Amino acid sequence: MNSLIDSGKTTLTESILHASEYVMNPGSVDSGSTTTDFLPAERERGITIQSASIPVHWKQWTFNLIDTPGHADFGMEVESASRVVDGAVVLLDGVEGVEAQTRGVWSQLNRHQVPTRLLFINKLDRPGSSLRDSLLSILSHQLHPRPTLLCMPVASFSRTAYQSGEAGLEGIVDIVGWKASKWKVDSETIEANDDVQTGSPEELLDSDHPLLPALKQARTDLIDLLSIHSPTLMDELLSIESEDPYAALPAGKMMPHLRSLTLRKEILPVFCGAALKHMGTKNLMDYIGELLASPLDVDTELAATSRRGPVSILAWKVGWDRQKGWMTFVRIYGGTLTKSTTLYNTTTRQKERISKLLLCYAAEHREVDSLPYGSVGVILGLKHTRTGDTLTSVIDSKSTLGSIVPLPATISASVVSQSQSDIQAVQNALTSLSRTDPSVRWTEEDGQTLVHGLGALHLEIVEGRLKDEFGAHCSLGRRRVSYKETFSKEDDVVESLRWDKDVLGKPSNALVEFSVRQLAEDEHGGDDWDGNLVIGPSGERLPAVTVPTGKITLELVAVIQGLLGPLSASPYTGLPITRTCITIKSFVLSPGSPPAALASASSALLRQILKNSGSGGVLEPFINVKVSVPETFMGKVVKDLTENGGEIQEMLTDVTSLSSLGDTHELTAFTADGLYIPPQWISPSAMVSSSGDQTSTRQKRSVFAFSPLSKMLDYQSRLRAISGGQATFEMSPAGFRKVNQERRAEILQELGRG
Repeated sequence: MNSLIDSGKTTLTESILHASEYVMNPGSVDSGSTTTDFLPAERERGITIQSASIPVHWKQWTFNLIDTPGHADFGMEVESASRVVDGAVVLLDGVEGVEAQTRGVWSQLNRHQVPTRLLFINKLDRPGSSLRDSLLSILSHQLHPRPTLLCMPVASFSRTAYQSGEAGLEGIVDIVGWKASKWKVDSETIEANDDVQTGSPEELLDSDHPLLPALKQARTDLIDLLSIHSPTLMDELLSIESEDPYAALPAGKMMPHLRSLTLRKEILPVFCGAALKHMGTKNLMDYIGELLASPLDVDTELAATSRRGPVSILAWKVGWDRQKGWMTFVRIYGGTLTKSTTLYNTTTRQKERISKLLLCYAAEHREVDSLPYGSVGVILGLKHTRTGDTLTSVIDSKSTLGSIVPLPATISASVVSQSQSDIQAVQNALTSLSRTDPSVRWTEEDGQTLVHGLGALHLEIVEGRLKDEFGAHCSLGRRRVSYKETFSKEDDVVESLRWDKDVLGKPSNALVEFSVRQLAEDEHGGDDWDGNLVIGPSGERLPAVTVPTGKITLELVAVIQGLLGPLSASPYTGLPITRTCITIKSFVLSPGSPPAALASASSALLRQILKNSGSGGVLEPFINVKVSVPETFMGKVVKDLTENGGEIQEMLTDVTSLSSLGDTHELTAFTADGLYIPPQWISPSAMVSSSGDQTSTRQKRSVFAFSPLSKMLDYQSRLRAISGGQATFEMSPAGFRKVNQERRAEILQELGRG
């Protein structure tokens, strides 16, 4: 489950577990009783902090459900989970539609090439929700050119709700299978077991119901859309003898075409409901089984061989438990893993032995004898494996399944140990914590220990985990953002260096030549290089590898390792270097010299180039901010943002005009031609009621701004003070921006380096 915070992922997960009879009494986020949010911090804050996996059995299908966080501060959990899933269900809030973090999650799914996706529009029972606006937001944000509606919400089986504009949801009509799910609603409870009726449209709704023509039109447009991409479906339609062949076409004829187009990403199936009331959950689960890819659908040419071949697994997450020790979460990409299998880590070049195999049911774990091809499970006993490592049963194998790159840190804080004797224990705890969460890293700067993370909330959770999970006696000091420096020269600076020293009494010689320049505006570095770009002698992009692979020799790895140190700290400001292109033009290692000589030569040459070229520009992290605020406080909000370095991008009078933060003007919306986009009255509560009541939440004003992160660390308390607690906000990373000389001096003085 992927989406924005508060869109209902964990609630939908709980509803799925209830429908599959895994839990008899579903919990709630508000009461802190959900199955997948089991950490004390998750239950206390009402948010998901870590991804949780549960095998779900539904009808003839079994699928591994992974509930992921929605907050940007825990994006590493989404990053690692996206790497191992074959399908994703992305949630939208029916009131808000696509938001900034939705696009961020979608980009992560694109980056990991997740083969199939479904979209679930949640909370359609809420005042202000709109199916039409949510679908249009998918097009305007370019998530997919063909969002394809497969079910329709029924606000009321009585036509009066559509006349009065009352909020609510009483049913869902599946326009593929012509099934209507009805729920009995009262002010206190809702029946979990919905009444499902199958029949023609006229049998599902009263003949005078306003939704009836819309259902028929939705199915007609759906079949026409499918026929464009699957011409054989039109032949099947024309063979039907009926007054209305579009309504009479059986679901069994449509489903293979729906599945094929979903696997080819030609369409994005869209569903709707209200997860808190279990509305639409079972319908969604049916289509998860029908449409999402199975392991056999992914890379079908290799699937049969992989099932019978040697064991090949990817470690997508590492956890720590005081009783169980290190827990390595894995996805099986080849063979069947048993407890007797000896694994070889192709990343670290070390053997690993298994003590136990587990199936993970959120906080509960069940021991098993084997994990078959395509499954997700947990291995106990692995000592050296980290997130993104590939393990195989073939010794000395050089094959890898692709690593999981940690997201770059944006904020840091000092780590203060309670006493001198606690320092080493605290550093050990930081090392262990960074193994469980690769987006956390720690460094020593100016005699001070710093921990780096993805946001203020992330660091709060890190502080709690250090104390509670690892027993560290420490606290975090004042938060500060992570600034960076770029190379000073736009043109290539070419230099070479010969390393000639004795090591253990033996001469060691190495020669390296680099070309270094600043990245152009349209060039992008790699996340594994913290935004830098490293090019090999043959012109190929090089990853930040630390062990040889099939294409990268031991000597080239040594050169790469030598670059890491100088890039981590500028010789002038001590800031990490970013947006710099380094071309390794040549390198030569004299016979008998160890590869370490190349690493030393590489490091010395890059430090020399950085120092000789002078200090570069300082980059500051910025964020996109959206503030939803009553009009009464709008002026104060705008004034506060601008006084703290923010740039106002837009001020909207209706939150249904959902703009992407910061770069909306650069997007051209996908066209709705050939798609069924329902009229606004399909969601009665989205219409202004006949009484003229304008007090709904949709009448809040939305302010979009572009602000320096350093000025927004205390924004929650500031906003609460100036709005009387009536405003809400969301943030998303907007990258780094070069600052002027005045701001540069302020930053260096703040860091004690001015």
